[in-house]
Amino acid sequence: MEIKHFPDPALRRKGEDVKSIGNDEKRVLADMAETMYMKGGVGLAAIQVGIRRNMVVIDIGDGLRKLINPIILKKEGSETQEEGCLSVPEKCVNVKRSKKVVVDYLNEDGQAIRLSAEGLLARVIQHEIDHLLGKLIVDYLNPLKKICNSLTLRPFDKLRAVPSKVDGRQKLRVNPEQIKCVEGLTTREL
Repeated sequence: MEIKHFPDPALRRKGEDVKSIGNDEKRVLADMAETMYMKGGVGLAAIQVGIRRNMVVIDIGDGLRKLINPIILKKEGSETQEEGCLSVPEKCVNVKRSKKVVVDYLNEDGQAIRLSAEGLLARVIQHEIDHLLGKLIVDYLNPLKKICNSLTLRPFDKLRAVPSKVDGRQKLRVNPEQIKCVEGLTTREL
């Protein structure tokens, strides 16, 4: 399966509820899990692979979960943590989410499950359900960071320093026309 990458418009579509669970749905969930593991993720929503169905796979290290038609019933507390996303590669965004959630879903055998989750599991569930609603981690950026992330960044080693005089002293400075945005760069990227 091929993962869709931002800004692919398919990522903005909302998923549709699964009406019945058959061999096709089970195969899609198995393929999603394989793709998630191959890409080193902890969760994957069907929307991310171009399938408009409310299906999610999650494995935070304690076993694979397959959620069909998940819906959050209750949220509690909040915390902000950095998140990454297979559909937004090489970007991390601070996202405020609930610390605990209660979610109802169907497993691949059609059994109704109610799950209370906290910590990383709660965060991943919320992240994947966001995908089913057409929402991405970039939507959590403040407006200035959204603008910066929409621009093409040029590596600093390709920027030219130009001489300038500041307070009568000769200094080198980077031409501001060359910098589109440096917000969010880490020292590793410099």
